[in-house]
Amino acid sequence: MRWHAHYKTGGTRHLYQGRFKSFPIQNDDHLLTVMRYLERNPVRGNFVELAEDWHWNSAYVRRRSSEERRWLAIPDDLPLPRNWRTCVNKVGTEPEREAARNCVKRELPF
Repeated sequence: MRWHAHYKTGGTRHLYQGRFKSFPIQNDDHLLTVMRYLERNPVRGNFVELAEDWHWNSAYVRRRSSEERRWLAIPDDLPLPRNWRTCVNKVGTEPEREAARNCVKRELPF
């Protein structure tokens, strides 16, 4: 991107299409909705039946000992409801998915 800025050219392809973003998310219901959406992706993609079965997922890592999950920074005091695993493994509603997709399409935070 610096090279393009220096030579006043525009980038093309997937690297420059704004696909990779990060937005701050407040520690409230929005955080839980986004976490559920992300942890449910392998289930929705038919890779596994339960979210915690996907080895590269925070749902999987959270169920391991702190020694096994040291490679991923997961706060220990994350405010998850008692029935979190059930919520993640439950089929998401269409309005939830549509809200997340609209935010991605419009490039706005959730």
